[in-house]
Amino acid sequence: MKLPQGFVNRRNFLFEAGQGISGIALASLLNQDNLLGAACGGTDAVNSPYRPKPTHFAPRAKRVISLFMSGGVSQMDTFDPKPALEKYAGQPLEGKGDIVVRQGHPGPLMPSPFQFQRYGHGGLPISELFPNVAKHADSLAVIRSLKGRSNDHVMASYELASGSIRMGWPSVGAWVAYGLGSENQNLPAYVVVYDARGGPFGGPSNWSAGYMPAAFQGTIFRSAGDPIFDLKPPKGIAPDQMEARLKMLDELNEMDLKKNPGNSELSARISAYELAFRMQGCAPEAVNVDSESEATKKLYGLDNPITSPFGRQCLIARRLAERGVRYIQMYHGGLGNQNTDTWDAHGNVKENHTTHAAETDLPIAGLLTDLKARGLFDDTLVIWHSEFGRMPISQRGLGRDHNPGTQSIWMAGAKIQGGQAIGASDDFGYQAEQQVLNVHDLHATLLHLLGMDHTRLTYHYQGRNMRLTDVYGVPIPQIIKS
Repeated sequence: MKLPQGFVNRRNFLFEAGQGISGIALASLLNQDNLLGAACGGTDAVNSPYRPKPTHFAPRAKRVISLFMSGGVSQMDTFDPKPALEKYAGQPLEGKGDIVVRQGHPGPLMPSPFQFQRYGHGGLPISELFPNVAKHADSLAVIRSLKGRSNDHVMASYELASGSIRMGWPSVGAWVAYGLGSENQNLPAYVVVYDARGGPFGGPSNWSAGYMPAAFQGTIFRSAGDPIFDLKPPKGIAPDQMEARLKMLDELNEMDLKKNPGNSELSARISAYELAFRMQGCAPEAVNVDSESEATKKLYGLDNPITSPFGRQCLIARRLAERGVRYIQMYHGGLGNQNTDTWDAHGNVKENHTTHAAETDLPIAGLLTDLKARGLFDDTLVIWHSEFGRMPISQRGLGRDHNPGTQSIWMAGAKIQGGQAIGASDDFGYQAEQQVLNVHDLHATLLHLLGMDHTRLTYHYQGRNMRLTDVYGVPIPQIIKS
């Protein structure tokens, strides 16, 4: 049927009306005096998918800050010293079965080019790469036996993010947002800030909501400038025009939602409209690190071009934490140039890890110091990790290839006993050997600290009650003990 001249079909109308989401939302904001002055920490959005929800038991942590070092950090060069690599340097790795490498060119055993020193009352060994983080040794619980399932960057990143090596599964942040909601209805429950050089391996699937309602996926914030594109109202549109558009759009969306009650994308869109106007005043303020004192900026390394980029991310993480955001995902290492801009040390592990540790050591230490000073440390879980570890053998004499057999990560805050090493890899750091842990164990532990039983946090999908941990996972005893 030929449409009359000037007719705008519903799809185009929605598209055009949706271009100015923030501006549309502003009309509603201006029309509701109470919302205009709403505090950025408010929790009064009755219909929000992020409204606070009860925990299964008393939580140790209210929020999570995840510091993900994209590319694969070498365990024997950071938090898992291996003297045997010095003793047997230049000899082949034997007695371990078939040695599977990702890029070929396997060489002999290669000692670490970095020195280790013991720190804190517990004498925790930490590499010279992290002199500032080492000052917090008594707050760190280092896990040395986390084993993965893939030596591929993308699949390994998905596993750490969701428990599955395949895309399409809800990320841990989505599960936390779904299970607990947020303490702040004017900001997303789940915020992601990635490296200015580019996103991590695997892209947005790392913060996907998978088969859950789309509202629980991570929201990307930029570390500089406007936190979200198109957050400001469009120019040239009067408030009454925006109000009329919003009213019509709301009516059409509600009609469509009644016809399609299971359409999570549409529900998420409606929630996004409502959240957008609340974020107009709150999101820019939340990432405005320029408002911090000069002493705080220096604490995070914002006065140094090397540490400033990740320092801004860590400072934003603290600001989001104190504003009630539930899950805060920070990525270091972006796919501008895989070999130099991430921790993927195929070419030269000394050069690569020296560069990236210099970028992150001071900001991370600054974050821990700041959380402690502001009384946030005891109820914030901080996790430092990567997608896998690296090989004890050399690659072309200087680099190290991928190794999912073991990696070292650490957890801090949430009243975790620090100064301890949990589990162990073999003498060469090739495979997890004592208290072998998998990602399901890690996720079960994270949920436990947030007051959720991982076996009870379920979402019904395709006839089954799905879990973040599938049918596996046991919380790590040394982490969850009081």
